[in-house]
Amino acid sequence: MLRSFMRSNSTIYALSSAPGKAGVAVIRVSGPQAKQALTATVRGTLTPRQAYFRRIRHPVKGTLLDRGLVLWFPGPHSFTGEDSVEFHVHGGNAVVRSMLDALGSLDKFRLAEQGEFSKRAFDNDKLDLTEIEGLADLLNAETEAQRQLALRQAEGGLRKPYEEWRSKIIKCMAVTEAVIDFGEDEHIEDGVLDQVSEDVMDLKNAIQSHLNDSRVGEIVRSGVRVAIVGPPNAGKSTLLNFLAKREAAIVSDQPGTTRDIVEVTLNLGGYPVIISDTAGLRKSDDAIEMEGVKRAMSRMDLADIKICLLPLTKNEIEPIVQQVLDPSTFVILTKQDVASTTVEKQVKEQLHQAGVQKIWTLSCKTGQGVDCFLNDMIGVLKSTFDDALANPALITQARHRQHLQDCVAALEQYLELPAEEVVLGAEELRQAANALGRITGRVDVEDVLDALFSQFCIGK
Repeated sequence: MLRSFMRSNSTIYALSSAPGKAGVAVIRVSGPQAKQALTATVRGTLTPRQAYFRRIRHPVKGTLLDRGLVLWFPGPHSFTGEDSVEFHVHGGNAVVRSMLDALGSLDKFRLAEQGEFSKRAFDNDKLDLTEIEGLADLLNAETEAQRQLALRQAEGGLRKPYEEWRSKIIKCMAVTEAVIDFGEDEHIEDGVLDQVSEDVMDLKNAIQSHLNDSRVGEIVRSGVRVAIVGPPNAGKSTLLNFLAKREAAIVSDQPGTTRDIVEVTLNLGGYPVIISDTAGLRKSDDAIEMEGVKRAMSRMDLADIKICLLPLTKNEIEPIVQQVLDPSTFVILTKQDVASTTVEKQVKEQLHQAGVQKIWTLSCKTGQGVDCFLNDMIGVLKSTFDDALANPALITQARHRQHLQDCVAALEQYLELPAEEVVLGAEELRQAANALGRITGRVDVEDVLDALFSQFCIGK
């Protein structure tokens, strides 16, 4: 506890922009002595939240370090809630190193740890846990959809409904506990617990509706998983390499070349897509190859979208491949460049009998038909996710979902209790409120904090 207090009482500094040569580097300072970083290095009075172009000098030696912009943010109106300073200097390695060394020469100044600026913002109630998770996702976002999702969460998209629900549960709990403590003496009106039950039912339905989101937020955050399956030599690895624009998988005419899962991450229409190339589906006496087939089936079960490739060199679909065909399967008929019209017609008839609705025909070798397939896939992604992503309060973490489910379970327990079990009912409401509090960081989240802040860079 003493070590924690001493560390929080110190003033921290770090490079907050990306390391390496750049036009501008941002060095951030936060803590009780932050203003000393100004008075010791620059001259003149600085108005808060205004940028000033100043010569920056070493606080001990007085030598010129650089010329740059300086900004002063008195607490609590800063990112961390503490007094903060930013130096925007030239982004050369020597300049940055000299600035950090100069700040380190000041008393009670130390280099920040990973995520420490964000942790101080959390400790000072500037950000709740969902906003910090959104900020971490924003820093890691690689596609437009991920950026939009993370930005809404970082701006409080999840905090607002969760805190509203928690406040309503606490009000229900207050009424329930008032009945327990003062019901007989104060002549509390009849029917107040009936109103609580109605409110709890409304809350349960609202949270349950929130949970019924098809996991869109979690899928977009981690990437839409697409599994490519099919018989050997159907062109699965060739298609993967074509999409990745590199030799991600070995291509060979020998069946059974691909035995383990090969993954490639793509940006399709602003959506993150993780495409998995899998072993060819066929019966074999080779134990290793059959393990590959087993893994292919397993990956297909986990996929959000499954694409089956079938070569137009055979007019019969093998039974093991027919197992993966259903109305949710996308099918690509490959080797169009060597196919006959008769074979294509026969294969399509079998696919229609299996209920397959989306079929493309292309050549992985020549690239014919691939652009049409990609455009259609982007359309599928947009039709599946665009409307859902308009919701500002999408669940993005498995942690959130688990706590929401715990909250619903506690509310259901309350509703199932007999009317006379008021004490047990109050406890169930307390558990429901605590479950929501764990999402935003109001209660019992120490086990989450270390893992979360370790995702940040030193200057964040």
